[in-house]
Amino acid sequence: MASARHVIVAGAGIAGLTAALALARAGLRTTVLEKAAQIEETGAGIQLSPNATRVLIALGLRERLQPLAMTPQAIRVMAGGSGREIVRMPLGGDAERRYGAPYWTIHRGDLQSALADAAQTTQDIEVKLATRVEDFAVHANGITVQARNAGRVVDERGVALIGADGVWSTLGAQMRARLPPRFRHRTAWRTLVPAAAVPEEFRQPLVHLWLGPDAHLVHYPVKGGRLINIVAIVHDEWQETGWTAAGNRAEILRHFARWSWAEQARALIAIPDQWLKWALYDRKAPFYGGRGPVTLIGDAAHPMVPFLAQGAGMAIEDAAVLADMLGKYLDDPSDALRAYEGARWHRTARAQQAARNQGRIYGLSGPEALVRNLAMRAMGGEKLLSRYDWLYTWKPPERFASQPT
Repeated sequence: MASARHVIVAGAGIAGLTAALALARAGLRTTVLEKAAQIEETGAGIQLSPNATRVLIALGLRERLQPLAMTPQAIRVMAGGSGREIVRMPLGGDAERRYGAPYWTIHRGDLQSALADAAQTTQDIEVKLATRVEDFAVHANGITVQARNAGRVVDERGVALIGADGVWSTLGAQMRARLPPRFRHRTAWRTLVPAAAVPEEFRQPLVHLWLGPDAHLVHYPVKGGRLINIVAIVHDEWQETGWTAAGNRAEILRHFARWSWAEQARALIAIPDQWLKWALYDRKAPFYGGRGPVTLIGDAAHPMVPFLAQGAGMAIEDAAVLADMLGKYLDDPSDALRAYEGARWHRTARAQQAARNQGRIYGLSGPEALVRNLAMRAMGGEKLLSRYDWLYTWKPPERFASQPT
């Protein structure tokens, strides 16, 4: 018979590992099932805004993460055509004083490794690698999860199952309330280059955001400033699934033509020999209306385009709310998960829509782009930052309000 306090999580990414740590904080035991044979340092840089770092710090991760993270002093918005600065949005100490938590940039692999290390040293968490979740069955005593490891079928029993297995979630596909992901006619390209290879101004602790016709470019330092993370997002009809398709430098440069993009931006894009690309998908609305003691978190529940830099942030928030609801209402896990879904729906739907709107603003061209740039300059960085107050001021439930002692 399953332990009355045992929760099963499918997926050992950012969402799944943060959920496991949050569940342990709430007094529950967790088994994390991950299909990969090892947790590898994959992906590129991500931005962690104060709504996310606040949760991570409350989980006791500040000492692990701070040496790996960069604290950008500002977001420097650039005009893609002229190469001139439009405006700077203050971050650094200003953001931490304003929101009570830092704004970090970090390599995704560093974050995942720190979460995995914390999970492996937490008594109530077990991570099982090379274990693929295939099916589940709800019964009177909870839930049984069927998984496969090295060709063998293994069963795990618990009181709830959490799908943290990404936009193409296996669990989500089995839940009729889940809408399929939608292709957004954009492709993201990513790469990392040594900081020594880029001009001095691009090594500074800043997030650079270039806005140009039908494309935008983001870059910032990670790995203690040793590497520069570069992400270019372009309109495209290529729509294969996955995160690791190889990209050709000549192809990405064609999206940043010399007659419409400043030479500084093109020169930066020309530095790396190797790129990876992935097609962008989101869903019209977040997952809602699950049945029984099963739910979804992170990209499995509400994939979103990256223009708000909140994919990881929303997953981290999910983990705190989910753990709080299960900790409070463990006598009825199904009701606890419905309460979690209800508590998260409006916020994640707003984030999805805000990200789509941001993408439209970033992609303006011609006179509309000129008006956008003038408006941003007139507003100034402080006022622009205040437009994100609804996002960055979010607070987790009380049990995650401070770092454990």
